[in-house]
Amino acid sequence: MRFVLCRTMVRRVVSLAVLLSTFAASTHAFAVSPRQLVEMADFSSPVVSPDGSRVAFRIQRASIERDTYDTVWYVQPMDGSSPPQRVGDGGVPLRDSAGIELPPTPVWSPDGRWIYYRARLNDRIDIWRASANGDAAERVTQGDADVRDFSLSVDGKVLQYSVGPTREDVAAAEQAEYDRGIRVDRSTPLGQNLFRSGATGGRLATQRLGLIFNRVDLTDAVPDRWKAVDMATGAVRDLAPSEKPAAASTAADLATQVSHVWKLDRDRASGRLALLTRTAETTDHPQIVLAMLPAGSTGRVVTCVAQACSGKAISGVQWRPGSDEVIFTVSPYSDGFAQSIYRWNVDTGVVTPVATSTGMFGGEGSWGPGVCGVSPTALACVTAEANRPARLERVDLQTGARAVLFDPNQALAQAISGIPMQRLRWTDAKGQTFTGQLYSARRTGTAPPPLFVTYYRCLGFMRGGSGDEWPLATMAEQGISTLCINAPSFSSDAATRYEVGQSAVESAIDRLAAEGKADRSKIGMGGLSFGSEAMMWILIHSHAIAAASMASPTTSPMYYLLGSNIGDPFVSLLRSNWQLGNPDEASAPWRQISPTFNLGRIDAPILMQFSEQEYMHGLDYAIPMMRSNRADLYVFPHEPHNKFQPKHKLAVYERNLDWFRFWLLGVEDPAPEKASQYVHWRSMRSSLHDAR
Repeated sequence: MRFVLCRTMVRRVVSLAVLLSTFAASTHAFAVSPRQLVEMADFSSPVVSPDGSRVAFRIQRASIERDTYDTVWYVQPMDGSSPPQRVGDGGVPLRDSAGIELPPTPVWSPDGRWIYYRARLNDRIDIWRASANGDAAERVTQGDADVRDFSLSVDGKVLQYSVGPTREDVAAAEQAEYDRGIRVDRSTPLGQNLFRSGATGGRLATQRLGLIFNRVDLTDAVPDRWKAVDMATGAVRDLAPSEKPAAASTAADLATQVSHVWKLDRDRASGRLALLTRTAETTDHPQIVLAMLPAGSTGRVVTCVAQACSGKAISGVQWRPGSDEVIFTVSPYSDGFAQSIYRWNVDTGVVTPVATSTGMFGGEGSWGPGVCGVSPTALACVTAEANRPARLERVDLQTGARAVLFDPNQALAQAISGIPMQRLRWTDAKGQTFTGQLYSARRTGTAPPPLFVTYYRCLGFMRGGSGDEWPLATMAEQGISTLCINAPSFSSDAATRYEVGQSAVESAIDRLAAEGKADRSKIGMGGLSFGSEAMMWILIHSHAIAAASMASPTTSPMYYLLGSNIGDPFVSLLRSNWQLGNPDEASAPWRQISPTFNLGRIDAPILMQFSEQEYMHGLDYAIPMMRSNRADLYVFPHEPHNKFQPKHKLAVYERNLDWFRFWLLGVEDPAPEKASQYVHWRSMRSSLHDAR
């Protein structure tokens, strides 16, 4: 099959060839290295002690040498009178099947002497407790099965916890399948290795499919067994079904009283519920309403009607202990999701602003912020901005005054402070508003710099954008401006979603090029998940991108083939979310969306860095593009949708940096171990030059 490049792409390649002929190489050290970004400290959501005097939180750091994470629990006074006290080891971080870390929320004992938490240590998941003064940390559960959930009694005297099958039974079930062959059925996760290939629960486990592509452990269906341990004597007993701890209220429980409940928080003292309701997920602009439901089943719902509540992008809600006030957070798209905090008095209806930010009060998570710890007088928040990595702050609920409690990323913040950052807001030709964060490139001349764009979510300290794959600050420091664009609300129509993304990217390029801040002939783009889908649409329907990087596959016949084994749930989802049926019909939506039907229209070289869990889903277009020397594919073993292993994270960062420096700057790293990489990329460049 012969592929034809447009004239614009040929001019780009020729121009780059001239630059590359000099074999330019970096000669200075990184101000912000990929390694620094991988090994920065991440916070869990903080939790305040019952008396409001102290806050507990966990710090996590990657260790590239050991290819693991070090996690430590700390306790610190809320007034900042002393530094944080290390109280316990947090163990191996637990993650869901997509690679996203499960929130490690601790539970304080009523007297404030201990924090209880679930941790994987010594190849087992137990409940541990650590004394708030750092004197002791001890394992509370001792059984032969991993702990799945736990609850501490109101008086702190009894710990109730659930376990699944024994570790021995889990290993035996996995080995039995291995020995006799794994039968493929609708729950088989096709497209990945089938024996102990998914890192869930802190270990490599044999997986099955839960909802659509969500993975669960092979023995996930084994019912929980609940137990109780007396904290005074250590005696353990099995719980009868009637003794299991009551589950927290859910949106489903309130369906007869309040519709479309999205988030809720209960006031422990009165039983009142603070609610956020949101209209159906399929609407382009869901309406969010803040309300309060009194304790009991017959109470009248009270709605916040103040201007600060009405029509706002409210994203979080909490009760202020010992008060009639609800703390809520607003995260408007028009401000790039920058958060503000308010207090709503449910009795008087008065709303009072507390504090505003240019970033997050809930941390820097790429898929969404966490929550602040709350006391009667103050919040403990993990704050982060685009040019400021996470730190712990105290926010006074009366005055809004902010004070730093702990800043383990101070050195990284100092390094990044030298890179200009700008919050952008712009409109396209149709008047659609977009927002994003721009790191401006270090410039060595008067010519506009290249520009790298990623599209999806840009919250707090972006690090590597959605999915954390591109070292944005490092790329800017090395001469490539980087722009992370926030996707606005999502249409249920796939073509509309992607057209909005295309307009966001192209209108941003137009603006920055007009301002002399970007060379429109040297535009790179990267994406994961929806960001990867939007990028592929742009590659098919536009010639704006000179070089691309995919972190996950996009929709194709191979994706359909593997997913169709799931049956109706997958087929229905494909029709509702993408308007796609059987690809054998080659319908108009398939021809619009899938790269498999548009190989001749893609004229940018693509670096594909896929997880082992997903790479087979894209082979029907990856292989033809590799054969025509237009794609370079790498697969990372034992990785899910969001890669997380430290060595893999560093490799992804460094290769993406090398890739875009090669194609956009004409620079090659002279490190001997990278020589073969550049031999291949130069071959790709020659092929692109010859294809006319």
